[in-house]
Amino acid sequence: MFIKDLKTCKEFIAGDNAILRELLHPDKEAIKLRYSLAHAVLKPGHTSYRHKLKTSEIYYILEGEGLMHIDKEASRVLPGQVVYIPPDSVQYIKNIGQTDLKFLCIVDPAWRKEDEVIM
Repeated sequence: MFIKDLKTCKEFIAGDNAILRELLHPDKEAIKLRYSLAHAVLKPGHTSYRHKLKTSEIYYILEGEGLMHIDKEASRVLPGQVVYIPPDSVQYIKNIGQTDLKFLCIVDPAWRKEDEVIM
C-alpha cells in the first residue's frame, strides 16, 4: 500500500509560477504509473505563466475561482469542475476570487521538465 500526505510534500514554485506540491510521480516513487499528480495553489489576483506541455494535462478545481485560458479560449472555473488541456496548447490560469485557488494537476504521460515550455 502506498499513501502520501499533502502536508509532507515539499512546497515549491513551479515553472509556471504556481505553488506546487508533487503528490505522485513515477520517477520519484516506487510506483508504476503513467501519469503524475500535483497539488497547485495560486494566491488571489495571481496568474500562472503562459506555458505549454507536449503532453495532455487535467486540472481539477478544489477551491476558489479561476479564469482558465487555453489557446484563444477563456472560461471561468469553479470547484468540482475538471479542465482538459490538450497537448501543445498554450495555457494559463488566473485566480479571480478572494481566496486561494487550489487545484490538482494530472499530466499524462508524467510531467518532465523537457516537455514544458514557459512562454
